[in-house]
Amino acid sequence: MPNSLIRRTPKPKYDMVLIGGGIMSATLATLLHEFDPTLEIAIFERLGRFAKESTAAWNNAGTGHSAFCELNYTPENADGTIEISKAEKIAEQFEISKQFWSYLIEKQYIQNPQEFINSCPHMSLVFGEKDAEYLRKRFETMKKSALFSEMEFSTDHHQLREWIPLVMSKRNESEVLAATRMDLGTDVNFGTLTRKMGRHLLEDSHVEVFLYHEVKDIDPREDGKWEMKVKDRIHSHKQEVVADFVFIGAGGYALPLLESSEIKESQGYGGFPVSGEWLVTHNQELVEKHQAKVYTQATVDAPPMSVPHLDLRIIDGKKALLFGPFAGFSTKFLKEGSYLDLPESVNTKNIKSLFGAWWHNIPLTKYLIQQVAMTKAQRIQHLREFVKDAKEEDWELKIAGQRVQVIKKDEAQGGKLEFGTEVVVNKQGTIASLLGASPGASTAVFAMLNVIEKCFPDKLNGEWKDKLLEMIPSYGQKLSEHPELTEKVRAYSKEKLGLKY
Repeated sequence: MPNSLIRRTPKPKYDMVLIGGGIMSATLATLLHEFDPTLEIAIFERLGRFAKESTAAWNNAGTGHSAFCELNYTPENADGTIEISKAEKIAEQFEISKQFWSYLIEKQYIQNPQEFINSCPHMSLVFGEKDAEYLRKRFETMKKSALFSEMEFSTDHHQLREWIPLVMSKRNESEVLAATRMDLGTDVNFGTLTRKMGRHLLEDSHVEVFLYHEVKDIDPREDGKWEMKVKDRIHSHKQEVVADFVFIGAGGYALPLLESSEIKESQGYGGFPVSGEWLVTHNQELVEKHQAKVYTQATVDAPPMSVPHLDLRIIDGKKALLFGPFAGFSTKFLKEGSYLDLPESVNTKNIKSLFGAWWHNIPLTKYLIQQVAMTKAQRIQHLREFVKDAKEEDWELKIAGQRVQVIKKDEAQGGKLEFGTEVVVNKQGTIASLLGASPGASTAVFAMLNVIEKCFPDKLNGEWKDKLLEMIPSYGQKLSEHPELTEKVRAYSKEKLGLKY
């Protein structure tokens, strides 16, 4: 973004302030500006560019999380049936994202969708008789839903060799494998998408963007407004900015900022930082043999975000393969954060939650310690469960983004880990924050509409309703119950986003 277009000094007062320059703030600012172009909105980003933390392409798996391949979204019940309600919700949420992005393309707010989204089949792969039977039951259940009706299933080695030749190379014919495949899957570069939205906001809207500006504190005022201390990190200048509404989309830094607001709803929350590492190859001979994202089962005691997967990535027009994630640990809440982030986040209001979550997740702690201690050679051994003849020299280790797993107050355990994405809003609807990780960026539009629903319900059901339905034609309807609507919105986004399946 050209710095010459950025206002050097923030105004003392705004209608709305959005903290963080990731996919969430960019999405919320775009939505709000579409609803009411007269709103005075400012975005403060502490780094010199949008989408440099969790939203950056190499800091996440780029999976358009649509629940096609993530097995942790479809647990098996005690009676042997498969529960797919969570998978349906996430699939519907990703369809909302695709509709919104299609609207942005149609309005020519952003161009060249192939620079941020490409078709990429999503597959689930399991090993052994027991898991193959689970996958078959999952397939039969999901196939009945309009959202997953195009899913394919196979245990046939010949078919699997067509789908995933790299994985099937040098497999014993007697080995039992099963896979499902959805050609509707996508690979998404959320960093490029965010910067496209940011450029639109900067050049074609009244939204003001301030890079290298960090919000250090949020304090409530007696008149119901919010006062923030904002630091210009280039010139070391500090000033106070007041806003009627504040959104905290600052990734790992959302938690300490939320706590500084002292709202009742923030009490008891804690955060545990987890970093990740990928094995990555740019060897095009290998890449051409694996044109899909392939997820399998998580190991015992592993968190859902550590489900092993071998993915095709398309970043800046270049294809690569990514395997992992392997868990890492740092006390930082952001990749470019401070090592004091974790110790400084502990206080009297959340220490019980933090201790309770740790006490009830000791196996997870052991798992993280084992992961952190792994050598590259040991990681390659894990890769060889997928790619039998993987060579160490073809793969490099790449550090992924920092995630802060949410810890919530729990009466029974003191505190428990939350692995989803959570929106925290005060009773007055004047401050909101997004906490958590996966499915994260994929469902950003749904999450930000959730913020607007909670904070501006009268406007959303009133003067903003027509514009909302123009942007999201399926809003308010369950796609799983409307096969014709599902087909219609998918055809629309396929055309606008240039998807090929």
